[in-house]
Amino acid sequence: MLSSPRTTDTGAAGAGPRIPVAVAAPDPISHEGAVSHLRRHPGIELREESGPGTVVLLIEDALDEAALTRLRRVARSEGTRAVLVVGTIRENELLDVIECGVGAIVWRREATAHRLVQAVLAASRGDGDLPSDLLGRLISQVGTLHRGVPGRPGTPALGLAPREVDVLRLVAEGLDTGEIASKLSYSERTVKNVMHGLTTRLHLRNRAHAVAYALREGYI
Repeated sequence: MLSSPRTTDTGAAGAGPRIPVAVAAPDPISHEGAVSHLRRHPGIELREESGPGTVVLLIEDALDEAALTRLRRVARSEGTRAVLVVGTIRENELLDVIECGVGAIVWRREATAHRLVQAVLAASRGDGDLPSDLLGRLISQVGTLHRGVPGRPGTPALGLAPREVDVLRLVAEGLDTGEIASKLSYSERTVKNVMHGLTTRLHLRNRAHAVAYALREGYI
């Protein structure tokens, strides 16, 4: 899902394997604080280094050029998923962050244990987890870009099918897989297959990137 934070059960480890998580922070206090929060959750396994299947929690005060370079390197590493914990994001940086593969963002001022775990779990599933104010800014920014390019001459030939648009519209509204399935009278497996099919076909990193694409191309 791509949504603002909602109350979820992050206290149960579940039956699946533990999620490997690596923390990258600019200072020891931030690093140890994040590690302390995450190690309390039984479904998370902390790692010193990232690798395939790892969620990387990247902590930054702001996105200067060096921070953006670190973020791109982490987000584009094969098999990893990124969670960005950041103090501020400028308007011109937000779409770049989403399009390089970051689907979960947490404000530093809101980085409680619950929020960090929630974002890590969302990232591990390939879902999106954005603060509500950032979601609104993303939609506004992509809408502005769409209106500013008359005729859309560069629109890719590979478009979206009607049911893909229906699913993405509900993802953008913050519904999770079960809620989308209920709304559209699909099974949850069908919703997952639709999302997997379009992200694979269009080479999109995750649900947040898929919503950004659909907004940019004027589908929603």
